[in-house]
Amino acid sequence: MASTLKPKEINFDELWPELLSTARSVINMSRYGHTDVSTWQSRFFDIYNLCGATPESYAERLYEETKTFLELHCRSMKEDIFKSEQNILSIYTKYWIEYKMGAGHLNSLYAHLNNILVKKHKITDSETNMYLDYHIELPDESPVEIGEMALDCWTNVIIEPLKERLVKLILEQINLDRLGECVNQTTIKNAIMSFVDVYQYKRINALQLYEKTFESHFLQGTGEYYREEGNRCIAKFDCIQYMKKILLLIDEEEFRSRKFLNSTSYIKVKNECLQRLVCDHFDTLKNECNELIIREDFDALRNMYKLLVPTPIGTSYMVERLQQNIAAIGHEKIHSLKGENLQTLFVENLLELHAKYLNVIRETFANDPDFISSLDKACAMVVNMKNGNNLSAKAAELIAHYCDNLLRKSSKISTESEIEEKLLNAIIIFNYLEDKDYFQRCYQKMLARRLINQHSASIDAEEFMLTKLKESCGYEFTAKLARMFQDIKISDDLNVKFLDYLKSKSKLCVQNQTMPDLVGLDFNMHVLQANSWPISQLMNNTFVIPQPMEKPLRLFEEFYNKQYNGRKLFWIYHLSNGELRISMLDRSYFVIMGTYQMAILLLFNQHQHLKLNEIEEATKINMKEIIKQILPLIENKFLNSESIDLIETSLISVNFEFKSKRTKFKLPLVTQKETNQDSEATQRNLDEDRKIFIQAIIVRIMKSRQTQKHNLLIEEVITQSKQRFLPSIHLIKICIEILIDKQYLERNSTDEYKYIA
Repeated sequence: MASTLKPKEINFDELWPELLSTARSVINMSRYGHTDVSTWQSRFFDIYNLCGATPESYAERLYEETKTFLELHCRSMKEDIFKSEQNILSIYTKYWIEYKMGAGHLNSLYAHLNNILVKKHKITDSETNMYLDYHIELPDESPVEIGEMALDCWTNVIIEPLKERLVKLILEQINLDRLGECVNQTTIKNAIMSFVDVYQYKRINALQLYEKTFESHFLQGTGEYYREEGNRCIAKFDCIQYMKKILLLIDEEEFRSRKFLNSTSYIKVKNECLQRLVCDHFDTLKNECNELIIREDFDALRNMYKLLVPTPIGTSYMVERLQQNIAAIGHEKIHSLKGENLQTLFVENLLELHAKYLNVIRETFANDPDFISSLDKACAMVVNMKNGNNLSAKAAELIAHYCDNLLRKSSKISTESEIEEKLLNAIIIFNYLEDKDYFQRCYQKMLARRLINQHSASIDAEEFMLTKLKESCGYEFTAKLARMFQDIKISDDLNVKFLDYLKSKSKLCVQNQTMPDLVGLDFNMHVLQANSWPISQLMNNTFVIPQPMEKPLRLFEEFYNKQYNGRKLFWIYHLSNGELRISMLDRSYFVIMGTYQMAILLLFNQHQHLKLNEIEEATKINMKEIIKQILPLIENKFLNSESIDLIETSLISVNFEFKSKRTKFKLPLVTQKETNQDSEATQRNLDEDRKIFIQAIIVRIMKSRQTQKHNLLIEEVITQSKQRFLPSIHLIKICIEILIDKQYLERNSTDEYKYIA
């Protein structure tokens, strides 16, 4: 066998007839039958020997003779196709399938010729990419492999003369399929794919023939067909029925594309259908859109979304109309709120609106981010709208009160998981709030009351809320709130240490007989950092402490000063309370009340009756506060008053006839209600804090950038501020001018600032 592979003298004319016969059988098996294995192997070695013949190879002659054979064969088939006037498409397809298969086999038979004559001239993929990158025309790759040459012959000899007739027949068959007629789908598919397959060896522009010869005409015909169909349907149906109808038409055409066309045509066909059936009739859809949203016809809106989302027009109009509708519904809901429980109605109405349309977006608009954004914008518009006459409180206050109700012991919600779920819902509304810093102030005051009065339903729930606020607004936003919790925990430790201190001091006092035993002293306090708690402005250090209450305070001060040298304590009497034993005739009652109320009652150990101005002189509590503190004592029958309306000279006496089946009472702590003046002061302080905050941001930006254009600086300040509040451009300009006056900035031109500090 080895000796037969050596180059030797060969007579081409002797071998070619047998090789030609085998080539005919391979390329036209239906007529000449299959080639047996031995013949195949013999012809393979004949090709090998012809290519390696001496003294000169017959490779190029073999290549040219084979090309001539293929061209003649294709001309013969073309004549047969032309003769079959009624069955051109089916005959063409039959010949093509056989020829394509034969070309593949022939390429295998000529593998050795391909290797020595073709592949050594073939440029590599990397070389091809280089030519394309530099926009250089590719060199002629001739000769090509036998399989490619066979397909080129088919293209040049058969497709080129027949292409117009073939494409016309194919389009007619596809139109019949659109009309529901029975067509030979395999024939249509194979005929169309022949335009693709003949270029299968091409490394660039492999779809050029398909796109130019067939696809362009098909898309044009498809557009014309669906333009007429769209006009017919729009005249026949209303908008809702029209959308249903064209969705079916588009689905059918997509299915038809997958039956007949190359995959690269699918999206082009769909776009053509959408252009004719949707874009050309967009005004009709647009006019119906708002009505569908108002009627909440979500099935029709889903169809409209499906039709518009893949088009160049898109869904921007739907997004805009949905946003306006949600905002209008929200405004109507909020304006109609009335009653005492405004905070719950406000938050839960907004949550209901948010949940409803979030579900609509999920079910109707496929969770489209643009629609979710429209919901967010609409909710933000509702939450931050200017309040009308029916809603006097601001959104920030209402959300803070809602959270306060959830976190107080008086909350009707029993389980911690329910509380956390509702707090998470509150955070949804909170995130739409622009004035988050105003919410922080309100929430801080309410948190202070809960912690000081031990009204929190759950510390875990409190910390859960703190974590969620931190996630939304960052560490700085919750820093003071976190320090408030820290103060409470430190105070618990201090109370334990103070009790140990009393025990050790009591033993020493008993031994020295200098003081009575102190171990039984029931005393609990909170040490609060003045900068972290919103109560420093309400301190009253002129209050005269009753003698029975003075001892524990002085002992704690002594203990605390030993623990923390240099710190100064200020007692917040108006927020403190204690338990007082009241003895009436043969019974004693134990009443928990505020410190001011205790001081007032203790005066009656020495006096049977006192005027209010005398109480004021003895306690140094202002008259307005005395009246507020004494009213609960009168209402609960511990004290009597000669007059209903209390004035400075009103005479107050002990009610010795007081009787009750209960022996223990707890009077609610008299708290300072926020007046309009207080709210205005809070807003003024907030405005000042905002100015300082914005100035700090501007300095930070300018220190980093050194110079900055005016508009870019405004945008950057808004971006960095919006986690706390949304500053107005006017306020930012004021802060810029302040910094210029302070010589932190200078204005280089009318549109640029420079950092100079």
